[in-house]
Formats: sequence, C-alpha cells, structure tokens
Amino acid sequence: MKPSRVKEVLTPILESRWPVFLWGPPGVGKSSVVRQVVESQRWELIDIRASLLDPTDLRGIPYVEKGQASWAPPSFLPSDPKSEGVLFFDELNAAPPLVQASLYQLTLDRRVGEYELPAGWRIIAAGNRSEDRSVVFRMPAALANRFTHLDFEVDFEDWRIWATDRGILPQVIGFLGTRRELLFSMDSGDRTFPTPRSWEIFSEHLKRFGPGAVFDEIAVGTVGEGAAVEFSGYSQNAITEEQVRAIILDPENAPLPDKLGDQYALISYLSSCALETKTQRAAGKLLPRLGVEMAVLLVRDLFRAYPPFAAEPACLEFLKNHGALLN
Repeated sequence: MKPSRVKEVLTPILESRWPVFLWGPPGVGKSSVVRQVVESQRWELIDIRASLLDPTDLRGIPYVEKGQASWAPPSFLPSDPKSEGVLFFDELNAAPPLVQASLYQLTLDRRVGEYELPAGWRIIAAGNRSEDRSVVFRMPAALANRFTHLDFEVDFEDWRIWATDRGILPQVIGFLGTRRELLFSMDSGDRTFPTPRSWEIFSEHLKRFGPGAVFDEIAVGTVGEGAAVEFSGYSQNAITEEQVRAIILDPENAPLPDKLGDQYALISYLSSCALETKTQRAAGKLLPRLGVEMAVLLVRDLFRAYPPFAAEPACLEFLKNHGALLN
C-alpha cells in the first residue's frame, strides 16, 4: 500500500480507536506518515522506541502507600483525561518477546495494571519485516491478533511530492524520476543502500559539500556505490540551475529539456520557488509548451505550494482542456 493510501486508510481506523501495525522495510517513511496523520488531526504524538524498553517499563515502579503496594506509571504515558493523541510504538517487533508480551493488555484493554489509557488516545505500532535484513523477533500471535495490519510500500510519485515539499534537491528528484527502482533497493547486500531516507541524507550532503571528490566518497557511504556512480553520471549532463533561471526569465522562447530526468528537475525547481511572482508567470507560459503529463504534475505541485495559481488565466485555460487529468 503506497504512503498516500496508508494515510487515507489510517485516519478512519484511528478514529475508531483500534490499534494499527505498519509493516515495511527500513527507511521508507513509516514514521513520517504517522507524524503527518497525527499533525493533520492536531493530536499529540508520543513516540516510543519499543526496542529500548524493559518488560517492567510499562507497568511502572511499585511503591507502598498505607501498607499496600501500588504502581507509579511511567511519565511517558499520557495522563490527562481530556487529551487526544497517538501512542506510537516504533520498532515494536525489534523488542524482545517479554517486552512485546507487556503490550498485550495495553493494546487491547487500553490499560496496564492500574494505569488506563485516556479515551482520546490511539495506538500505532510499526516494524520491519524479517526479510528486510533487520533484527526482529517473531511477534506472538496473541499480540499480532490485537492489531489491524497495513503493509507499507515505496511509491515514487508519493515520494516526489514529499521530496519537493521537503526541499530535496531537484537534481536528486530528476535522477530518481529516470531510475525509480533506485528509490529503494536492498538487492546489493551492501551495508549502504538507497532508501527514501538515505536519499534525503544524500541531498543534504550534496547541499553542504557540492560535487567533488569529498562528496563522491560520502555519496557511496550514503546510498551505496551503484546508486552513487549512476547519479554521478547523470549529474554531469543534467540541467543546471542557471538553465532553469534562463527558462524562468524567458519561458516562451528558452529551450526546454528533452530528457525525462531534467523535466522532473525543472518542475521541482519551479515548485520550490512557487511563491515568487516571476515563477508563477513563467509556469503559466510553460504549461502549453510542456508535455501534458509533465504539465499536469506542475499544476498539481503549484496548487499544493501556491493555491492561488488556480486563478491564473493560463492555468484556467489549461484546466479547461485537461482538468479531468488532475482527478
């Protein structure tokens, strides 16, 4: 299930208060999707690494009061009865079996010993699959049966939208537009391999160091040798920021890129500068010059970054002819 679909499904499930488990490989954005859903609902989020818990952590510490033993629940569990939020147990199946067993009562009965989870709180857990070369423990059937399970998959278009909003370098987005299989690949068996998370790190390194010998070594250590070498070959002939600026200055006459990766990069550049008047004006004039597919992507990105673009005359004309493709 791609990330955008996970978000669509996750929200109504959480409103019903039933626990959810997200399964997927490392570095694909499971935690990020959980945060986005929680933020969209304006809930609180408590992120707990289950693999770092001890079996007794959820129960709390015993103390004696009036000759009887009581339990002081841990401070990381919510206590305000009027609060709303999500208790997120990340890496749950990386936790030892005794820790997983300690979650039985909390996930189904919403209580642990004397502690009771406030009514406005929901439970989400996430973990890697055994085939993902991750350290995981088999989840007890009794615990697994307490969750609704959703499988999380990588999807380039979902990632492209996220990456554009996140400020990932356009040339990285452009490269992966032509080599989508390198957005996530664990086939090499190397210590480093490309994932959405490692490409984000890669982009930050490229911003900081720029192309060169130092970055080449860092790139291999971030996304793996194969992906780093391919990106290096792509970037030598990729569209430059200077060429993009020339297109923005003269959108009706400047030559447009032919290669698919460069077209993705151009759209990413335009979207990242969508609040600038000259970019909005240029985007409107580029719509009839771009292929319909790329023009639709540009319109979608601009709607998200600058909604008033929908009122631009050039955009209205485009929507009259191709509006059905945006649905």
